[in-house]
Amino acid sequence: VKQGLVQTLSVFIDTIVICSATAFMCMVSGIDPSAYDTQALYIQAALSSTLGGFGPVFITCAMVLFAFTTLIGNLYYVDQAVYHLLGKEPSNIFKRIYQIVCSALVLLGAVLSADIVWGLADITMGLMALINIPVIAYLGKYAFKAIDDYVKQKKAGKDPVFKAKDIGLENLDYWNDDLTTENTSTVSE
Repeated sequence: VKQGLVQTLSVFIDTIVICSATAFMCMVSGIDPSAYDTQALYIQAALSSTLGGFGPVFITCAMVLFAFTTLIGNLYYVDQAVYHLLGKEPSNIFKRIYQIVCSALVLLGAVLSADIVWGLADITMGLMALINIPVIAYLGKYAFKAIDDYVKQKKAGKDPVFKAKDIGLENLDYWNDDLTTENTSTVSE
């Protein structure tokens, strides 16, 4: 629940605060969006009109940092998914092949047109939604139980600690009372 609340806050900051601020900034800049082929060029022009030469530099740096952190996060998600699906750490050969394929895809994305890249991103996000929505529907009852347990512990004045058995989940590798020191260090890594 704690992780979920932090992630909810980060989505709120990214989607509502940053995207809204960018949209409002562009709308009040007086720049006509139809004069630009891509949104990135439009945003750079809007920033140039208000911040001068610093605008494009700022937006370019921000986009590079956001793209880099998003890329690192997504690569971590894939890495963890592969680890989970295999049930063990993949071999070094598999890891190298995975890293080469990912690097090639990043380079390909850097040279393709923005329309193609965004189209592919939309398709892959749609595919992820097709996988995630049924899983969310199935696991939703446990999420609500976890939230109820979290609220109950907070009302009792405790620092909430999640234990799977408290919400009816049994036979898990993690979140059990009987975690040894060795398992705890593996979880934190």
